[in-house]
This record gives sequence, C-alpha cells and structure tokens, in this order.
Amino acid sequence: MKLLRRYFGLAPLAAALGMAFCTPARSQNLLELYESARAYDATWQSAKAQYDANLFRAEQAKAGILPSANLGAGVTRSNLDSILPAAPERNITSQTATVSASQPLYRPANVATWQQGKRQAELAQAQLAAASQDLIIRMSQAYFDVLAAQDTLAFVQAQKTAVGEQLAFAKRNFEVGTSTITDTREAQARHDLVIAQEIAAENDLRVKKLALDALVGKPDVKPNPLALPVSVPGPEPADVNVWVQQAEQSSPSIQQARTAVEIAQLETEKAKAGHKPTLDLTASYNVNRNPSGTATLAAPVRNNTGSIGVSFNLPLFAGFATQNRIRETLSLEEKAQADLESARRNVAQATRAAFFGVVSGQGQVKALEAAEASSQSALEANRLGYQVGVRINIDVLNSQSQLFQTKRDLAQARYNVLLGQLRLRQANGTLVPEDLARLNTLVQ
Repeated sequence: MKLLRRYFGLAPLAAALGMAFCTPARSQNLLELYESARAYDATWQSAKAQYDANLFRAEQAKAGILPSANLGAGVTRSNLDSILPAAPERNITSQTATVSASQPLYRPANVATWQQGKRQAELAQAQLAAASQDLIIRMSQAYFDVLAAQDTLAFVQAQKTAVGEQLAFAKRNFEVGTSTITDTREAQARHDLVIAQEIAAENDLRVKKLALDALVGKPDVKPNPLALPVSVPGPEPADVNVWVQQAEQSSPSIQQARTAVEIAQLETEKAKAGHKPTLDLTASYNVNRNPSGTATLAAPVRNNTGSIGVSFNLPLFAGFATQNRIRETLSLEEKAQADLESARRNVAQATRAAFFGVVSGQGQVKALEAAEASSQSALEANRLGYQVGVRINIDVLNSQSQLFQTKRDLAQARYNVLLGQLRLRQANGTLVPEDLARLNTLVQ
C-alpha cells in the first residue's frame, strides 16, 4: 500500500477512495429506509389496502350464520266509487309496517362459507407477509445498488488519477528520451477510456440514487456505506436442509397454497350441502292500519299480527346441478393439492439455490480478496520493472486496470452476499425487518 500511494499520489487517491468509504452527512441505515419505504411505496400501500379489503371480505362470510332482520313499511291510497246509490264515493288509505327476523339453525353451506372466510383472512395475512418481504428485498437492492455505484465511481476516479500520473510519467520519459512515443499514446488511450468510464459511472450512480429516492419517498438519500474491513457472515444454520424444513411452516407461498387447499375442501362441503335440508327460525310482526276504513267498513281499522315459527326446506331434485357441482369442486380440490406440491418444490429449489448462492458468494469474496492482494503486488512489481526498464508501459496500465477491476468486483461480491442472505430468508419465508437491523451492524 505504501508503494501504491507513492506511485499514484497520496492525496488524490485518498480523496477518490474516500468518496466510497467515508460516512456522508445525513446518512441513513437499512432499517430507517425500510420504515420510510413502508410509508411511501405505492406497491406496498396497494398490498396493505388489498389486505384490509380481504379481511373485510372474510368478515362478510360470518353473516350467513348470524340473525337477520328487516323492516318494511308502505302506504297505499285508493278511491272507492260504488254503483250503489246509498254508498258515497270515498278514499281509502292503507298503512302497513312489518318487522321480520330469521336465525339460521341448520345451514351447512353457510357454515362452510364462514369457515372459508376465516381461511381467507389467513390467506390475506400470508399475502401481506410476502409483500413485506418483497419490499425488504427491493429496498435492500436499491440500497446496495447505490453503494456499489458509489464504489465504482470512486475506483474509476482513483484509476483515472493513477493513469494520469502514468501518462505524465510516460511524457517525461519521452521528453528525456528514455521511452518511445508508444508509451505516451498507450497511456493517453487508457486515460481517455477511464474518463469515459467515469462519465458512465457518474450517470449510473445518479440513476441508482433516483431509484432509491423514489422508493423511500425522500430526496437525496445517502445510505450508510459498509464499515471496512467487512467480515461477511455465512448462513446460520449452515445446513441447507434446515432452511428447507423451515420453509414448510414459514414460506408465504406454501402457506397460501395450503390455505387454498383448505378453501377448496370447504367449497366441496358447500357443494355437498346442496343435498342437505335447511332449518331457520323465523319471526315477524305486522301492523295494518286503515284510518278511513275499508271497502266494507267505514270505521277506522287496525290489525296487529305477530308470528313465530321454523322454516324447513329439503332439496329433492335440481336437475343434477348439485352432483355436477360436487364433481367440479373435487377436481378443483385436486388442482389445489397439485398447486401446493408445486409450491413446496419451488420453494425448496429456490431455498437451496439461494443457500448455495450465499456459500458460493462467500468463496468468491475470499478469492477476490486474495486476488486484490495479488493484483496489488503485481502492480507494484510492474511499476518497479518499468522504472528499471524490464517492463513496458502497457504492462503497468494493464496491472492498474486489473487492480481496480478486482476492487470493483470485490465490493460488488460483498453486496451480493449480503443481499443473497436476505434473498435466502425470503426464499424460505423467514425474512423479517429485524434482519435489516442485523445488517446495520456491518455499516458505518
């Protein structure tokens, strides 16, 4: 590192790398930005509103087993014109009011619908959990994208500084006659290429920041960078089968598929209820008032009628509709079972892939850390060899490019492992906001 600073210039390099590794003002960590995203992200708000709607829809199913009451009232006015001489023409007003109520006593279809409503509430909970995990991943991805873009820009600027000094060194050597014009032109070409890369890196950082700002609803968000040196933790537990077993109970996808099976089974119960009788308790109270009398009586009349009883209904034949409905629901039940098995297989596959992705990413980080040290040594050796005349300028330039490319790859690999750990927990359904709090211990 001392040789690198001596050859490339201590102040410019430190300033360039400092852009990525110093703590910016008003910086925010993962958990803080997640809370901001929950309050702003339209996709999450849509999922939350759908969750609330599903809960209210589930509550509607309870109405089938609860009593119902109705109030009805009416007024009619008629004109009586009799052909009898002794009966004068007169108007007749009739006023009625009825209160009726019923309580289901035995309605198996309504009970099955109520049970379905409770399953619908469980389904809504699983859907909201999946949306929450998706928000964590989207926010974390945007967070690490900004950090990776900052690192890339810092490394490109550091490389520009190094190539600029190499270009100046080549020009001085050409002026004194110790090198050819080829060295100068190679350094100039590499310098121009790095400037183009810097422009692209600046634009990429700008785009990534805009994406993060749009997700959390705040302008000019500055995420906390990783605290160096980074010790990337591995999956815990380290057995992939344990992660797959956890998914059986925790995965929102499996929970939704399992709940769908239960709803399909209850739908079959509803279809079978088409053969069963129903029994309701009914009651009513009716008031019929004629202030001006009736057609046969001129005096005011009022009748109050109350009734209570039970209503029994037994389906006898419905044109084979009930039998075919049962066959339909049984087929849909088989489909739900197949979908559940498919969800289990997909979750298991995704969990294994995410687990081995994290393990592989850790190995890649270690390999790149070793490659960084080797590239550093190679650069120093090539620079020293160029000074003594056993290496040419292009060797030094290639070593510089290799070193900074390795640095960029190493930084990206670290972010990929951290994000991969979150994706692993999302795959088996155990991802919660507290996982972001654990990652916060790795940032400044």
